[in-house]
Amino acid sequence: MLKWLLVLAVAVVVLSVSSPWLARRGLGRLPGDITVRWRGRLVYIPITTTILLSLALTLLGRLV
Repeated sequence: MLKWLLVLAVAVVVLSVSSPWLARRGLGRLPGDITVRWRGRLVYIPITTTILLSLALTLLGRLV
């Protein structure tokens, strides 16, 4: 259980750090990604980007 929490924490940090780089490459502006301004804050829900990255990482994991 602790191992999975560590993996999840590392994944969140890596995605957070790489988020600006991915946004410049076009990820984050895909159809299906939701951006809402709520109470003066920008709330971003990357549904399509998450599915696309999950698929890519799954295929990469299967090949390795």
